[in-house]
Amino acid sequence: MALAVSVAAFLGLASITSAWMPGNKNITASDGNDLFARTSSPQPKAYPSSDSPWGPNIGKIRGVNLGSMYVFEPWLGTPAWQAMGCGGYKSEFDCVSGLGQTKANSAFQAHWSSWITAADFDQMTSYGLNTIRIPVGYWMDESLVDLKSEHFPQGGFSSLKQLCGWASDRGLYIIIDLHGAPAAQIPTNPDTGQYAPTGGFYVDYQYNRATTFLSWLTTQIHSNAQFRNVGMLGIVNEPVRGGSQAASMCSTFYPNAYNAIRDAEQALGVHNTDALHVQLMNDLWGSGDPKAAMPSDATLLAYDDHRYLKWSPDVPVSHASYIKTSCNDDRSSSGEDPTIVGEFSLSVPDNVQWSSGWDPSTQQDFYRKWFLAQIGSYEKNAAGWIFWTWKSQLGDYRWSYQDAVAAGVIPRQLGSISTAGIC
Repeated sequence: MALAVSVAAFLGLASITSAWMPGNKNITASDGNDLFARTSSPQPKAYPSSDSPWGPNIGKIRGVNLGSMYVFEPWLGTPAWQAMGCGGYKSEFDCVSGLGQTKANSAFQAHWSSWITAADFDQMTSYGLNTIRIPVGYWMDESLVDLKSEHFPQGGFSSLKQLCGWASDRGLYIIIDLHGAPAAQIPTNPDTGQYAPTGGFYVDYQYNRATTFLSWLTTQIHSNAQFRNVGMLGIVNEPVRGGSQAASMCSTFYPNAYNAIRDAEQALGVHNTDALHVQLMNDLWGSGDPKAAMPSDATLLAYDDHRYLKWSPDVPVSHASYIKTSCNDDRSSSGEDPTIVGEFSLSVPDNVQWSSGWDPSTQQDFYRKWFLAQIGSYEKNAAGWIFWTWKSQLGDYRWSYQDAVAAGVIPRQLGSISTAGIC
């Protein structure tokens, strides 16, 4: 049953927050500029349905991930990790446990204040980017953390609010993605926030904690002006592929997460034009059909695809093969519209990445063409793309959008992109 909300309260809420997808409404910066209105090539495709929430001929998602901001992956930023005093640890969980809560809080708060700043968003928009994707962990809702057995930095939510406020002021569309699920959705990977020996997420207790987090975050988004450009929640990043755990997730967690987000919005009286898109990993990811157990009346679903040829054994490792594959790469699946390619990079298999034919210091022309081939397909066949990641400390532009622009591999102005002569 819908909760009663006064008209005055609803209007007051609507005046401070609009959580939507590009196409529903204009996404404007505080100076009035709409980053999605830029003329660009390749041209956006016209969606077949005129009442699509994305609308016809809307500019595509062109974004970057904020990797290692709130879920630190030590391989991406080893100098920063060491400077925090975490150099001997594999994950945030391990570092907080080792340093102790008070010392770790200070170290992580210093990291949050310096890794991504307002100046980064100015640079992103100057390059023609219009979207950011922010990986977070469930521990941002500190009430969910068992302090006796779980160890995560505290204070991240205040930083997240400030960050989203900066991005909203600049007209960037914001996707927040649950990268770190309770008990970890995959083992031995710091992109879950913990180097867990097993993926313990796939039980009802952990599902319930994750849905509680998503409900809480939804309420925060619709209640704080800093989050006004957040229009999408990714409900879990890169879960297991196949097997009983994936089946359990699709049948239980996915519909429960969707309902938790919608129930939180209903409790606040959020109109459906301001509702968040709920994003699931797409069918191509391999965890099963994400739509199979969703409510029949589910609306505003979106889909996340991750495309790394680096880890695609079916693609021959050659320049010609990579260009051909990317030029013809259709990442759409039936009934999964819109799909966003939420992660991709310019990295290649470890065994060849520093060989003469793939060396980034001499092969800039190949990497420039490959980037354009990838994004051309992701704009033609999907709703757009989000590069992994904005910055790194690897000294390797193949994982850093910022460094790739500086190297001349990614165009400084995306409005000038063209795949002519490449595809």
